[in-house]
Amino acid sequence: MDADRERLTGLIARFISFSSKYLPDDVTAKLEELRRAESSPRARAIYDAVFRNLELAAELDRPLCQDTGLIQFFVKAGTSFPLLDQLEGILREAVIRATVHAPLRPNAVAFFDEKNSGDNTGRFTPWIDWEPVPGEGLKLYVYLAGGGCSLPGFSRVLTPLEGWNAALEAVFERVSTLAVNACPPLLIGIGLGSSADTAAKLSKKALLRFIGERNPRLPELEKEIEEGLNRIGIGPSGLTGNASVMAVHIEEAVRHPATFALGLSVGCWAHRRALIEISAGLDYRLLSHKGKTL
Repeated sequence: MDADRERLTGLIARFISFSSKYLPDDVTAKLEELRRAESSPRARAIYDAVFRNLELAAELDRPLCQDTGLIQFFVKAGTSFPLLDQLEGILREAVIRATVHAPLRPNAVAFFDEKNSGDNTGRFTPWIDWEPVPGEGLKLYVYLAGGGCSLPGFSRVLTPLEGWNAALEAVFERVSTLAVNACPPLLIGIGLGSSADTAAKLSKKALLRFIGERNPRLPELEKEIEEGLNRIGIGPSGLTGNASVMAVHIEEAVRHPATFALGLSVGCWAHRRALIEISAGLDYRLLSHKGKTL
């Protein structure tokens, strides 16, 4: 069992390191699409710089952004996965190893004494979101949540009387004023629910969905918000252009009759979200980076 624990820890450490250096297929494809459609020479030059940056990250085996963020895991864990009871410790140790070997910038700063742990771990860090599912396998999302893309995020509980119009106004106000800090074009996650915590969590989970995968209940609404935000013309790096966002994703839960909760999470163009599937025998597939190995 110790050998299996070591094997899984090493695999996840490599997975974290890999995700800091290579964008997922869907994000790369969307950036290429936006570059082709861009009419502004300045914006096209910025997209060219983005893709040169990606080339250099691969050539030099270095993270593609200096802000490698705080690491968040979203775990769909088979209840019969053989190392399930050790997984939290494995994930923590994998973060420590990846911090050294990627290398990742140490970003875990304690709130009150303002000390940096130096290894990207600390209280509730890495953040782990658990979802038990039947079976023996494991699906693991890793998300490197940078400071810039986290700045526009918020959660707010509205009254039903304020409703959807107030929610839309809040999203557009937040994106138009703070999105430039988040390195656009952006991926926008909107969560709707009954309380601030559920809406915030759903908005972050919306960022895990691959670009192009619409919410089957709300495809037109996602499209309309995306088109409206693009009309703002924030452009790559906030220097104006045809697009403000790569996509808008909405996840919703039922709500209490007296509340209308809204959450917003934002991903930058360097949306370092990766998905791996691991079997009970510790074989793996990278679902976000097809054909790649660790």
